[in-house]
Amino acid sequence: MPRVLSAAMSFSAWEMFVNAGSVVRGVMLVLVACSLVTWTILIAKTVELLLARRQMRRAVAALDECASVADSADGAPACRIARTLLAAVQAERRQSRDIESDAEGMKERITLHLERLEAAEGRRFMCGTGLLATIGATAPFIGLFGTVWGIMSAFTGIAASRATSLAVVAPGIAEALLATALGLVAAIPAVVIYNHIMRQSVGCRAQVADLTALVMRLVSRDLGRAAQGDAVLRGYALHDARATP
Repeated sequence: MPRVLSAAMSFSAWEMFVNAGSVVRGVMLVLVACSLVTWTILIAKTVELLLARRQMRRAVAALDECASVADSADGAPACRIARTLLAAVQAERRQSRDIESDAEGMKERITLHLERLEAAEGRRFMCGTGLLATIGATAPFIGLFGTVWGIMSAFTGIAASRATSLAVVAPGIAEALLATALGLVAAIPAVVIYNHIMRQSVGCRAQVADLTALVMRLVSRDLGRAAQGDAVLRGYALHDARATP
C-alpha cells in the first residue's frame, strides 16, 4: 500500500532501504554484495600481482647472471614461477637421460612444457576477472529490475487507494530509483577494476615470458656445451683410432 509523505519522513538511503518492499530490498542486497565482491577482488589481485611482479623482476635479474641451469637451481630464485620453470627443465632432463644425444628433441620438449606452464600462469593471473566482467555487465540490469518492480508496486498502490497525490507515490519511486543507483555503483567500479587488472595481468604475463626466455637460454647453453663435449670426445676417439697400428 502507498505511504503518505510526511514532513518527518527521511529520504536517506538507509530509510529508503528499510522502507522498500521485499523484492526491491533483495535486489539492493544483491547489488551491495556484488560491490563488496568487486572491492575484495581489487585488493586481493592488486596484492597478488604486485608481489608476483616484484618477485619476477628479481628472478629475471638473478637468472640473467647465471651461466647454466645448474647455477640457477643452486641460486634458487625467490620466485615461485621461476622455480616452477627450472623444476620443469630438470624433470624433463631426468626423463630424457636415455636420449641425451637428441639435443633438438630435448629442447623442443622443454619448450612445449614451458609454454604450457606459461599459459597456466597467465590463466592464474586472470582468475577473478570473469566475475568482475559479469558484475559490470549485469549489475545495471539487476538494479533496473528492482526499479521497475518498485515503480510498478507504487503505481499499483495508487490505483488501489484511488489517490492522485504525488506525495503518495514519491516514497516508492524514490526507493525504486535507489536500486538503479546501487546497480551503477556496483557496475562502474567493476568495469574500471576489470580493465585495471587486465592491464596488470598483461604486464605479469610479459614478465613470465621473459623468465621463460631466460630459462630457455640457459637450456640452450647447457645443450651446446654437451654437444661440444661430445664432439671433443669423438675427436679424441678418432685420433686414438688412427694412431693405433
